[in-house]
Amino acid sequence: MKTKECPSCAMEVDASSKVCPICQYEFAETKTSYKWIAILLVISMILLLLNT
Repeated sequence: MKTKECPSCAMEVDASSKVCPICQYEFAETKTSYKWIAILLVISMILLLLNT
């Protein structure tokens, strides 16, 4: 079972949890589409810098 640490109370909780069962901290949802957009932007910036 994958776990993650709650930044508020430092308890290990299930990785799929949206809320910590101990302190009710709400984990931010990260969408994979944002990650891919960021990766593509970084790659394109690197390519632009290499071509100049």
